Amino acid sequence: MATETQLPVLLINIERAAARRRLIESQAQELGIRLVAVAGVDGAAVPQEAWQDVDLDLFRRRNGRPMMPGEYGCYRSHLNALAHLVESGQEAAIIIEDDVALSQDLMQRAAAIRDVVPGDAVVKLVNHRIVAFRETAVSALGDPVGRCLFGPQGSAACYLVTRGAAQRLLARLLPMSLPFDMALERVWSHQVPVLSAKDNLLSFGSMRQDTMIAHRVDYRQHKLRGWQKMPTHLFRTGEAWARARAGFFA
Repeated sequence: MATETQLPVLLINIERAAARRRLIESQAQELGIRLVAVAGVDGAAVPQEAWQDVDLDLFRRRNGRPMMPGEYGCYRSHLNALAHLVESGQEAAIIIEDDVALSQDLMQRAAAIRDVVPGDAVVKLVNHRIVAFRETAVSALGDPVGRCLFGPQGSAACYLVTRGAAQRLLARLLPMSLPFDMALERVWSHQVPVLSAKDNLLSFGSMRQDTMIAHRVDYRQHKLRGWQKMPTHLFRTGEAWARARAGFFA
């Protein structure tokens, strides 16, 4: 059985989010969870001409709007966390963003989920939505694990990833053309198994509304309109079919 010591918790945090880091570190100390800080990338501090491995035109067509600096930083931050796992030599890790609220049973439930997931994979432990869930296993602690036939499910705030899966993702998630949470779910593209816990293992913390990426008004004011958004609609239709096929036949 996987043990808690085999699942380090990698915390993504940027320097100007010091208050978030202090809050989650205090939670971890109370719960006896050891966090390993991974330096995040503050997209707002990186001029667009210095962005690396991005396809801005493809992002615009796929999403119906330009890439936000916060989205660039979030994507690079998760790549940093995956690279940290690979370089550490650990078998697997839990990667979390700094806006979640830690729970007493996180480590036990995550370790039990790892035991029922065959081979190298990602298991999302937090999602914004679960639609048409197809169960493939149940952990010893009663957590159903499976795939969703519809999505995107949203959020990359907490997920379990094996070292082999991290290696393959690092090789296949570039160039950036989607927000990280959407890119992570695209099994049909990167060919890395991605499962989800049916029930969230964590909730979001009190500082979630103080977003480091963008507010809804930022997204709305940059959205393409009318015929300009047709490539986005076509892309999303294709994604829906690809997701359903992957969910049924994986």
